[in-house]
Amino acid sequence: MYAVIKTGGKQYRVSPGEVFRVEKINADVGAQVELNEVLLYSDGSDVKVGRPIIDGMVVKAEVLEHGKGRKVVVMKKKRRQGYKVKRGHRQPYTSLEVKEITG
Repeated sequence: MYAVIKTGGKQYRVSPGEVFRVEKINADVGAQVELNEVLLYSDGSDVKVGRPIIDGMVVKAEVLEHGKGRKVVVMKKKRRQGYKVKRGHRQPYTSLEVKEITG
């Protein structure tokens, strides 16, 4: 059994018991989160495809942690001008564990 959900502008394939990272969600650690933008659901024999989402389908997940991803370094340089800029960015994320898929 699995579902394809949309959150944070990205799509994720999830199944019960799976741990995955999404863009930061404003929820406390240990809280239950309902992700209701389910695009596709499959239980092995039957496949439901939403247009664009499946009404009534919900993925329930638990917030495990909040953190920051690996640093991405951005360099800018203009040759012969004495111009160099080095910047870094760490994207915040939320780690979720899927408890159940209902609907």
